[in-house]
Amino acid sequence: MSHVGRNIALGVLGAAVVGGLLFVTFRPEPVPVDLHEISTGTLSVTVEVDGETRVKEEYEIAAPIAGLARRLPVHVGDPVKAGETVVAEVEPTAPALLDARSRAQAEAAVHEAEAALQVAETDFARAGEEHSFAQSQFDRTSALVERGVASTTRLESANQVLTVSEAALNAARARIDQARSGLDRARAALFEAATPENGDACCVTIMAPADGVVLSIETESERPVQAGARLLSIGDPMELEIVADLLSSDAVRLPVDARASVERWGGPALEARLQRIEPSARTKVSALGIEEQRVDAIFELVSPVEKRPGLGHGFAVFLRIVEYEETDAILVPLSAVFRSGEGWSAFRVSDGVAERVVVEIGRRNARFASVVSGLDAGDRVVEHPSEKLDDGSPVVERRTY
Repeated sequence: MSHVGRNIALGVLGAAVVGGLLFVTFRPEPVPVDLHEISTGTLSVTVEVDGETRVKEEYEIAAPIAGLARRLPVHVGDPVKAGETVVAEVEPTAPALLDARSRAQAEAAVHEAEAALQVAETDFARAGEEHSFAQSQFDRTSALVERGVASTTRLESANQVLTVSEAALNAARARIDQARSGLDRARAALFEAATPENGDACCVTIMAPADGVVLSIETESERPVQAGARLLSIGDPMELEIVADLLSSDAVRLPVDARASVERWGGPALEARLQRIEPSARTKVSALGIEEQRVDAIFELVSPVEKRPGLGHGFAVFLRIVEYEETDAILVPLSAVFRSGEGWSAFRVSDGVAERVVVEIGRRNARFASVVSGLDAGDRVVEHPSEKLDDGSPVVERRTY
């Protein structure tokens, strides 16, 4: 090879080396990414809320009268039977004891009432005599009129006297009843408190209104109570329901008979179904100081009693309520889609190159969204795309160890 040819070959080789070095130096580095393969599955949109169990039928037992509630014969957890188990006894309030002055006044009132009764009886006796005389006069005048000896005017006068005497007799009889009632009232003011020694003690016995167990007791010891004061509550802990405190905006989206998963109660997940939503909401202030409209939703436990041993009245639970469910949906993780104008986009990876595609999504939950268009099952998309990633960027899957 001539000297000139050798120089040309060396020049070409040098240019190739320099070009290779420049390509290696300035070529774009593949962006390490996390990839997710699109698949089909069931998309469930849920409302998550805390709840509390309660018996379906709770019986609040109150004092029917004012008095002294004796020490309760039952304890919390005791079984009771309707109409057979005594759950409470209330002794009526005893009349107040009389001091010397009050007793003297009451005794004087009794003597006065007795004297009034005697006067009424005397007036009744006099009215009876006057009525008997008026009756005899009327009978005699009637006989004379029949014989033509007396005039009809005289008969009419005798009849009037008889009528007046009869009215006076009835009035005297009513005054006797009135005087007797006054005497009874005066004697009642002398009654003292009943004591066990005289055998007049009594109490109102309250029986269990339904089968179940004692859920709670207001006060177990003996104490004075007013009429209507709560004593204890009874219910069947096997018949439970769940009440959940929902935002009114969440409650209106729930379908009829919505399913719910009951968790965090201390055992395996249970099934429940929406029974009803209360018709009125209430205003509550959240922990952040925001006023919220909340409403109670009542759920019926579907799981049998054998699957919830130990679950009782007033236990805390956690509910996942199914608001929407779609089967055979194409699922894309929310971490793979991002806002692009008014819509959504994602980076689909094929042969080590990222391609930006427009994605139309439907309903979504906390992790996934259903794909309406733009992606298919089996596509691989970038999760958590960084600012370094662009359409056409080379990528390499990040390895985790």
